[in-house]
Amino acid sequence: MQATVYRSTGSWYIVKNSEGEILNARLKGKLKIEGITSTNPIAVGDIVEVDDNAEDNSLVISKIYDRKNYITRISPHNKNQHHIVASNLNQSLLFATLKDPKTSFGFIDRFLITSEAYAVPAIIVFNKADLFGKKEELKFERAKEIYESIGYKIMLTSIEKKQGLDEVRELLKDKITLLSGHSGVGKSTFINYIFPKLSLKTLAVSEWSGKGMHTTTFAEMFDLPFGGKIIDTPGIREMGLVDINKDVLAQYFPEMRAVMNNCKFNNCVHFNEPGCAVKDAVNEGTISEERYVSYLTIKDKIEEKEY
Repeated sequence: MQATVYRSTGSWYIVKNSEGEILNARLKGKLKIEGITSTNPIAVGDIVEVDDNAEDNSLVISKIYDRKNYITRISPHNKNQHHIVASNLNQSLLFATLKDPKTSFGFIDRFLITSEAYAVPAIIVFNKADLFGKKEELKFERAKEIYESIGYKIMLTSIEKKQGLDEVRELLKDKITLLSGHSGVGKSTFINYIFPKLSLKTLAVSEWSGKGMHTTTFAEMFDLPFGGKIIDTPGIREMGLVDINKDVLAQYFPEMRAVMNNCKFNNCVHFNEPGCAVKDAVNEGTISEERYVSYLTIKDKIEEKEY
């Protein structure tokens, strides 16, 4: 029978079949070595075939159907391998905060690059608006200006003040959405607001480090009561890029992709080449300086093999 993977805990998987039954299944041994390049052969969101195992009356996953798309990240245990976070998504939603903890624009850009690379539309939700001072307000307005101008939806929320939450909930309706972000940005608190029966565990931001403390251990899918599904993920400290070459990096910046065909050289990497349409757009202000600097920083790190 066909089923959808809702949770992975290592060697066992929680799946749901078309009748809505929740089942436990393990991976059939040979699937672990056939054509699997990630640290996890099966990811939350995968559509799989589940069969009865006559030997011990258990259920085994015998087939993984082709994925429509997926989001991947560097394995937290081995930076030379990648880990599939979730698959078969309609959209990804990044929770970001400008205070307690701070989400850097570089982190946001790396998340957007990953979403672009795997054809997953991305939304950015800036949470904890109730903590904003003048500095954060100006930073948010700049972020909104930059990212909306290149086609990304930007939302502003405060769970404390119940601001913007219903608008975000409406975006989730009837879609499969990956929720991501640093620990401590309010993902679990938001999920508890839209789906109070879950009662997900939440922890405060560590005062010592200023970084969020991990509360979610495994990615897990939940059916929303108003239609759609969300996939909650462990808080991500760093968003390392996987299998992205510096020569194609600009393709994942929509504003660069729109003008790069006008570059004088086909192999232009938009750094010091003459006749570069991307650099011209930066000088003219149609590509933000912040995004261009982010592109150069990420390109340098790819060259240094830090990703």
